[in-house]
Amino acid sequence: MLYVALLLCLLGIALLIWGRRQRIASGIPSGEVIYSDTGDWQKLEKPLISRRYGLVGRPDYLVRTQEAGKAITIPVEVKSRKRPIIPHASHVLQLMTYCLLVEDQWGARPPYGLLRYADATLCIPYSEELRQQVLEAADAIRSARRSAAIHRQHADPHRCRACGYRSACGDEALG
Repeated sequence: MLYVALLLCLLGIALLIWGRRQRIASGIPSGEVIYSDTGDWQKLEKPLISRRYGLVGRPDYLVRTQEAGKAITIPVEVKSRKRPIIPHASHVLQLMTYCLLVEDQWGARPPYGLLRYADATLCIPYSEELRQQVLEAADAIRSARRSAAIHRQHADPHRCRACGYRSACGDEALG
C-alpha cells in the first residue's frame, strides 16, 4: 500500500513538472487563463465587444497574470504556421485589436500581446501607434462597407483564390 501511495505521489509530481514545461513551451505566460476560444470551454461565453470603438473579437486566449505587482490581462493569438521572418501586418493588427478590446473591457491597457506561432512566440508591444492603426483600419472597413464599389488592394493571386468575396470583385479578381 505504501508503494502505491509513493507511486501516485511521484506521478503527481511528474504531471506538475510536465504541465509547467508544456505551458512554457506554449509561450503562454504564467497566470490564469480567463478566456479560450481554441477548445470546448470558455469562461466568457461571448466575444469581447467594444461599443465605443465598434469592434468585436475572440482572442485565442486571455491570460490574467501579475507583472510588477499589478494584475494585467494579456491577449494571446495562436497561428498554426511557423513564424514568418517578419510578422504579417494582419496578424499584428488582429492582436492589437484584442489589446484594444481588453483595454476597453477592463479599463486597463495591456502592455503587450503575444503572437504564438508553431515554432516561436513573439511579444508585440501595444504601442499608441499600433492602437491608432487598429482604429484607422476599423474606420476603413466601415467606410468600405458603405461604398458602392470596393477595389482590390493587393496583387496576391493566392489571397484572391481564398477570399470569400471573390465573386464581388469581377474583373479585379486575380488568378
